[in-house]
Amino acid sequence: MADKNTSTAPAVPPPTRPNRPLSEALLNEKWDHCLSTLLIRSTLGASFGVIFSVLLFKRRSWPVWAGLGFGAGRAWEECDSSFKRATAPSRDGLRVLRP
Repeated sequence: MADKNTSTAPAVPPPTRPNRPLSEALLNEKWDHCLSTLLIRSTLGASFGVIFSVLLFKRRSWPVWAGLGFGAGRAWEECDSSFKRATAPSRDGLRVLRP
């Protein structure tokens, strides 16, 4: 008699593992968002500084630098709160990740 130890079902390959862990992907997304926010808000602040410099302050350079600083500071605070919100535990022990 012939032994029939071989099964006819195809072998299931193991599930593929993503290149990066999920937490690293979330962290990368947060950093990307922070850098893009920094670039946008700093540019907007500097633009308002240029407008105010031309219209009100006889083409001085300090309104441009002040606007740039305000934009960068606002982006910094938003990014900082985004990272702090992720590390703070919630009341019921579960974390809710919001984009």
